[in-house]
Amino acid sequence: MTDHPNYAEKTVHRTFIAAPIETVWSVLVATDKPLPFFFGSICDTRDGLKPGARMRMVHPNRKIAMVVGEVLAFEPPHLYSHTFKMTNLKDDPCKVTYELREKDGGTEFDLIIENAIEGSDLHKQMIGAQDFIAKNLKKISETGKPAFSGTMVTLLSPMVAMMAKKEQRIEHWPLEADAPPVKLVKEA
Repeated sequence: MTDHPNYAEKTVHRTFIAAPIETVWSVLVATDKPLPFFFGSICDTRDGLKPGARMRMVHPNRKIAMVVGEVLAFEPPHLYSHTFKMTNLKDDPCKVTYELREKDGGTEFDLIIENAIEGSDLHKQMIGAQDFIAKNLKKISETGKPAFSGTMVTLLSPMVAMMAKKEQRIEHWPLEADAPPVKLVKEA
């Protein structure tokens, strides 16, 4: 952990999705299937998504935790926020927020990243992933199918499992309440 980190500016990636807010929300918070917009991972929780709950994004083989965090806010169908730590990186977690607003003919979707350490690998990867996530969430919400990039990531999933680090094994990232929390260094 960093003693006096330099935080990057908050980034907001806004996308219009031509689908009802309830549709976009249900796609975004699904916990029962691989999510192409989240790089083919499955959202795993013990007691559902709610403030204070631990969550992790796991590989479809359920042996690898790719992302871990704690739900900070959950207000259907408008707001979902959580801490975000990639298990393959040593970087401190950041905060990810998804905001949805009804707009004429659809939903305005914001993907917000904040409290990331400037120049960290996590920050670079998060900035690079915003467009991928938004495009694939949009395509699935509008058509029921991911964009080509989401399809390719899903097809490459077995290779991701083979390249995973030992530290990413799911047993190292428990959901139990007595496990150490995934807290932000800087509270928003």
